[in-house]
Amino acid sequence: MGLNIRDIVPRKEISLEELKGKVIAIDAFNTLYQFLSSIRQHDGTLLQDSKGRVTSHLSGIFYRNMSLLNEGIKLIYVFDGIPPELKYETNTKRSEIKKQALEKYEDAKEKSDLESMRRYSQQTTRLTSEIIEESKELLIAMGIAVIQAPSEGEAQASYLVRTQQAYAVASQDYDCLLFGAPKIIQNLTLAKKRKTASGFIEIKPEMIELEKVLNSLQIDHDQMICLGIITGTDYNPGGIYRMGPKKALQVVQKFKQPSIIFKQFEEQDFNWQEIFEMFKKPDVDKISEIEFPKFNPDKIKEILMEREFSEDRIDNQIKKHLELKEKKKQKGLGEFI
Repeated sequence: MGLNIRDIVPRKEISLEELKGKVIAIDAFNTLYQFLSSIRQHDGTLLQDSKGRVTSHLSGIFYRNMSLLNEGIKLIYVFDGIPPELKYETNTKRSEIKKQALEKYEDAKEKSDLESMRRYSQQTTRLTSEIIEESKELLIAMGIAVIQAPSEGEAQASYLVRTQQAYAVASQDYDCLLFGAPKIIQNLTLAKKRKTASGFIEIKPEMIELEKVLNSLQIDHDQMICLGIITGTDYNPGGIYRMGPKKALQVVQKFKQPSIIFKQFEEQDFNWQEIFEMFKKPDVDKISEIEFPKFNPDKIKEILMEREFSEDRIDNQIKKHLELKEKKKQKGLGEFI
């Protein structure tokens, strides 16, 4: 679900070249859901090996992250921990939506409606403990840092950017703005092209900067959190009845202080102070140093070939990456000659 404020948030297109040498904290769950939703067969079924084990997530992690690593970008994947109790209603609704989507998928399957099968199958995506552990194992083998958050991954990733241990958070959601992330990058781990009814369109990374958002909307960060709560967050799905982002913006601009803002909505069925504190003082590990594992070609091959990936394709990716690293090292040595 997440925060629905896309229409009022300024952004700019960026190139991967601009991120060279930067550390990016990736919202792991958000990204794994992308891979599981988009990397599927024509009928909507997930990619699997001959034993029926899901491989869509491993394909996304390997191929899309290798391209980012080859651009000279350092990556940290931040995984969610125990969700806050406030998120219970959201998770219940998500489970119900998945259940309904599965029923519609089975109906479409009986009719051999491939388009509907693919659409509804994407809505049934679930992250299992097995998928999460396999993902961590492959990421570490690829030299990508893995951090286990105590609670919300977005909050932990935002902390890393706030403390300048990472340059930006990569996430498709906007919640990181409420957690105070100075920079968010969207579309970073998506495929470079997306199929639409009129053909393929190019997908480019986009940068959202908190300071520019606040200046553009003429509000401060506390008002930004209030704006999110009014329109609806994972802790109060749906927000306040008939309050879209533009109306909510007018309210927070006019009344400014959180307590006065929410006095305008006496009948809300949620505790705004509790939600406000979740964003203002989230549960995070106060990490002071990130350790990046070594790139391990043998382990990468072991993991992927056990799941029946093409050895040639794996070798080509690894070879390209090692050649780029060697080229960079030689260039660096040349500067001292």
